[in-house]
Amino acid sequence: MKTNYINWFEIPVSDMDRASKFYNTVFGIEVQTMPYGEDQEMGIFAHSQDTGVAGALVKGQGYEPSAKGPLLYLNGGEDLSNALAKVEAAGGSVVMEKFQISPENGYMAIFIDTEGNKLAMHSMN
Repeated sequence: MKTNYINWFEIPVSDMDRASKFYNTVFGIEVQTMPYGEDQEMGIFAHSQDTGVAGALVKGQGYEPSAKGPLLYLNGGEDLSNALAKVEAAGGSVVMEKFQISPENGYMAIFIDTEGNKLAMHSMN
């Protein structure tokens, strides 16, 4: 396969400042917020055009945080333990601690962000 099935993702939020702070803290990134359409706001995750996948936090009509629906796996870095350890201090909760999927597929963990979204992290270590 030469392309990713996902090329953009949006995570619904109720409070952009709170959500941006959570993701900045947990993943050590800088979410860039900006207006998006009428009465909407977007927080873009830092990304490279070479990766093929980008995404944003989005606040506004039609975006409702939920722990139901598809599960999005975010890159947990070299070892997802580092980011996972910051989830609760940043206001989220860990639903499933880090565990090995298999030696070939690495590790995963599931968490709830400050907005009530259920997400996962993945890393090879």
